[in-house]
Amino acid sequence: MSILLEKITTHQIKAQALRFFQNMGFIGFFRMAFRLILLLCTIYFGLVIFMLVRLFEWPFGRKITPYITQIVCYLSLLIIGLKRETSGEPFKGRGAVVANHPSMLDIFVLNAKQRIFFVAKHEIRSWFGIGILAVATGTLFIERNRGQSLFQKGIFYQRLSQGDTLLFFPEGTTTNGLEVVPFKSTLFAAFFENQLYEELSIQPVSVYYKAPKNKVDSFYAWWQDDVFFAEHLTKILSAPRGGVVKTVYCPPIKVADYNDRKALALACEKAVKEEFLKSQQSLQNVS
Repeated sequence: MSILLEKITTHQIKAQALRFFQNMGFIGFFRMAFRLILLLCTIYFGLVIFMLVRLFEWPFGRKITPYITQIVCYLSLLIIGLKRETSGEPFKGRGAVVANHPSMLDIFVLNAKQRIFFVAKHEIRSWFGIGILAVATGTLFIERNRGQSLFQKGIFYQRLSQGDTLLFFPEGTTTNGLEVVPFKSTLFAAFFENQLYEELSIQPVSVYYKAPKNKVDSFYAWWQDDVFFAEHLTKILSAPRGGVVKTVYCPPIKVADYNDRKALALACEKAVKEEFLKSQQSLQNVS
């Protein structure tokens, strides 16, 4: 029975891949292949430079390598063909950044503008190709269960004490890109440690993608369980230029102005939602 199911699944995957490449067309396939080669060369050449610099940098913290990450992410967005629009300025104080999570491209978009360190679910560490990049760039990995909450608060405190600006997605997962879903407040608890409580701020950031012409509004979103990441990536790489991502950096919110994690999470969610709707309306009115 298991062999039969395996054959059926393999057949379905092959059929889905064949339909996908047929729909892409020759020009789309060539565009995808060319961009993919450039993208991989940029990322992994950048990784080599990153690791060489890291050999000399590590005793002194991360003073130089975050700039390499920024350059690689900026170049990657150029290769993908995604135009960036930004409003507001990233804050330079001690604390964190929170954003909605409409696409896997958010990592490139947010890293290209600001020196930040992502907070990610622990299983990403083992993802082929992506895990090594996440580890090298200082990603903070967490377990999404209550039993680990005290330990994770300690790790948050350590990184914030070092002056790292952390970024996490309170929605907890990628969305369809058409709305902001309610923020989970769990990770906000780490900012109420007495030692840092008065010093920390959190900057809400809104991220909105406008699809290329003749593509569905959720084109850049990867949220369906039945769509493989490779399929999603090749779809983006095969598309013509014309996509736009708008990021809005809201005024930082002082942690000390709120009594608990839930109130703080709600305030951040409200700020992101307001700017997301404004971006959605403004970009939809542009042909």
